[in-house]
Amino acid sequence: MEQTKAEAVLEAVLFTMGDSVEVKSLADVIEEDVKVTRDILKNMEERYAQEDRGIALVWLDDAVQLCTKAEMYEYLIKIARAPRKMALTDTVLETLSIIAYKQPITRAEIERVRGVSCDHAINKLLEYDLITELGRLNAPGRPLLFGTTEQFLRSFGVKSLEELPELNPVQVEEFKQQAEAEVQMQLDI
Repeated sequence: MEQTKAEAVLEAVLFTMGDSVEVKSLADVIEEDVKVTRDILKNMEERYAQEDRGIALVWLDDAVQLCTKAEMYEYLIKIARAPRKMALTDTVLETLSIIAYKQPITRAEIERVRGVSCDHAINKLLEYDLITELGRLNAPGRPLLFGTTEQFLRSFGVKSLEELPELNPVQVEEFKQQAEAEVQMQLDI
């Protein structure tokens, strides 16, 4: 397929899907190999940036998504209702960070790290589509395993989990002390 036609097909597919699509699937659609498809997508990404368009091609691991550029938000809210904002409390953020760094992880393992129940935080994270159920652990009771989603990557502006900042030992110790203080406060109540 000629490059102009391939770009048009890829753009149509990405626009219609709305969510990210794996590069391998896109390669199958245009009947090209993954490397050629990746090159075409990178060309499209560069062109969108150079032409100062309202859309951008966003890479999420081995998938891409056609998205509205962040600087267009103020114009979008004039026509569409404002998206629901996530209310991420410290407890919810702490739970999310544990999942992000230790996934796949069970509820019991999260609670062991936090020292307190995390039902509310997990329910909020599932509601906001920041985490998902990845399956069940092959252990007694077959507990659910949780991990982050592509929405997590988009929301925090990272393309893959490898881009998450590394935790230094001092931070880890501070997190442990905060969790222990939180448990003690709960016990004192």
